[in-house]
Amino acid sequence: MSPLFWPALIYLFVGLLHLLVPARWVDGYLVDAATGSKLRYRLNGLKVAVLTVVCWAAACRAGWLAWDAFYLHRYEMTAGACLLGLLFTLAIVLPAPPVPASNLLRDLYLGRIENPRWGGGRIDAKMVLYLVGAVMLELNVLSFAAHHVLVHAGDPSAGVYLYAALFSFFVFDYLGFEEAHLYTYDFMAERVGFKLGWGCLVFYPFFYCIGLWGLAASPNPHTAATLLLLCAATFVSGWVLSRGANLQKFLFKRDPHAKAFGLLDPGTLSADGKNVLTGGFWGLSRHINYLGEILMAVGLALSLGYPLALTPWLYPLYYVALLLPRQADDDRRCAARYGALWDEYRRRVPYRIVPYLY
Repeated sequence: MSPLFWPALIYLFVGLLHLLVPARWVDGYLVDAATGSKLRYRLNGLKVAVLTVVCWAAACRAGWLAWDAFYLHRYEMTAGACLLGLLFTLAIVLPAPPVPASNLLRDLYLGRIENPRWGGGRIDAKMVLYLVGAVMLELNVLSFAAHHVLVHAGDPSAGVYLYAALFSFFVFDYLGFEEAHLYTYDFMAERVGFKLGWGCLVFYPFFYCIGLWGLAASPNPHTAATLLLLCAATFVSGWVLSRGANLQKFLFKRDPHAKAFGLLDPGTLSADGKNVLTGGFWGLSRHINYLGEILMAVGLALSLGYPLALTPWLYPLYYVALLLPRQADDDRRCAARYGALWDEYRRRVPYRIVPYLY
């Protein structure tokens, strides 16, 4: 089979596993307008990812697939994923009613439906998109790193091992905390169109590992162990901010007056049945989780040991380009929803993303 069709085959395999592997049902944050009850989600992403990686490794060990096949055919696979993303966009957007005061191009890009679901909620478009994107990203990271090890078998880079380990942690951590992500911007505010669909099918799995696109074949830069530890520390500090903030928000939505992790006072502002979280991580800046995402990306970029190379820096630069406008949009949404409560939060926490700077 042509590598052009490999992404579609992998996405289908992951999607079937998502349907067949036992899952737990949880209530999300959003409410179904038709029933008035909270949307329920099937969560089994971590199991699906582990099973897929095991199947990939077994296929490689059996000789059915080269360990670095996804790296060797990365351009064909990306083209196939692009085609699939475009077809998905047309299929999910065009049959739906147009968004009021919008136009076709805007609808194609942002989508028309907030939460496409089928089979009584067993198949949730957002959940499946993020799952297949995360699993494909993990397979790409492993295959790209394998290419480096095969080419430089006598002197592989410790930085590539670190990069693969940190990125694998990033993927499996994300899938292990699926429930917390149901309370994030993507699930709460995004519609499903080209931005989300093409983003999860193409951009997420193929661009996030852009650092190895250009450097997997590069020789070992022999980065000092202390510098690699610093890269890991940068990544971990970002993870603490991002994961800690998202988990605190998740716990706050469950109980707005309880201390998160038994330690962090939520500093709750309340009025008219609405609550705003102002303490803990969210007392540092209004979008402290965005700073965490950027720091993780910086740690990954530096770990490869080529600080002057362009490709590793495209990943953290992407986060800056994505999150600055998102912060402004999220502020507008929160101001419209919470009114005076949000004004008071902005007074208490004046920094948007970076404490004491921005």
